[in-house]
Amino acid sequence: MKKLLIASTALVGMASMASAQGSGVLNILDWGGAYGASHAVAYNAPFEAETGIRITVADADNPATPIKAMVEAGNVTADVASVEYADALRLCDEGALETIDLSVLKPGPDGATPEDDFLPGALTDCFVATDVWSMVMAYDDSKFPDAKPSTPADFFDTAKFPGKRTLRKGAKFNLEFALMADGVAPADVYDVLATPEGVDQAFAKLDTIKGDVVWWEAGAQPPQLLADGEVTMAYAFNGRIFNAAIGENKPFNIVWTGQVYEMEGWIIPKGAPNKDNALNYIAFTTEAERLARAAELISYGPTRKSSSGLVGNVDGKDIPMSPHLPTTPGNIEQGINSNADFWVDHDSELSERFNAWLAS
Repeated sequence: MKKLLIASTALVGMASMASAQGSGVLNILDWGGAYGASHAVAYNAPFEAETGIRITVADADNPATPIKAMVEAGNVTADVASVEYADALRLCDEGALETIDLSVLKPGPDGATPEDDFLPGALTDCFVATDVWSMVMAYDDSKFPDAKPSTPADFFDTAKFPGKRTLRKGAKFNLEFALMADGVAPADVYDVLATPEGVDQAFAKLDTIKGDVVWWEAGAQPPQLLADGEVTMAYAFNGRIFNAAIGENKPFNIVWTGQVYEMEGWIIPKGAPNKDNALNYIAFTTEAERLARAAELISYGPTRKSSSGLVGNVDGKDIPMSPHLPTTPGNIEQGINSNADFWVDHDSELSERFNAWLAS
């Protein structure tokens, strides 16, 4: 995914968790890297200062995996973990997670209830979303001095916008993007993709640029391909493009039209030793102000509507962060929320067809 971790860190961290039990501690399983660092600053340090509860953190390349193993072994050492939305749904269905009492969540600054303040889908029986990342269209501005690509259709128009493109090597995201490029309204994408005709339509659209695509597998590849001049456009993780543009001063622009966004957030594993502390932590970290602070540290959008207006500058820079977030009003309306239920049902068959199509 977007965050790179060292496996040994998880082992050492979880061993530390095993000895950190009791009412005054909280054991967190996180992703590490820049993402985990944003949590340390925006969430963990203030929580410890306010509550006196000591936090222990372990990292994993996908926290859902050790959570499942802990529960199955009956040896749960983590109290709360950050996971992707689809993994939260799966683990909840498998009975591996505690139900989260949503009444502990704080209202928005304007008094809005959490149910009204959080984005659609951000709250489930076992999951509270903290942030949104997305797959976005991006281009090298220096390659297009006149007209600029601004829609998914432009990505597929190699006559008007020449040059190679790069897409992730897989069915997910590309099929949705292809349908939007072919004129399907974002709200209708998954209804269309659920039909054989819709799948055919998506692959037919991908056919039109197949010979102009460089396929990527690691998130670091698209900005590098853009920087090296091997491609002029990319469909890539927004955080990777943001880091290259803002952190490395690359001439890359993001087009939010056609973005497909996903959520990450907190779960509590079944049998968590400090469940009450976990609930307090989830309530604390998902206050509008906390989510806004986290968004200043990494370019993933907050999941509360009320947080958007509270986000300040990119941490350490005199650059407003809001324009670079998937959830900012004006950005989020231009894309779609990745449908986890759809991909649970169709991932295998569509991935098989994609691989066959790619090899043909």
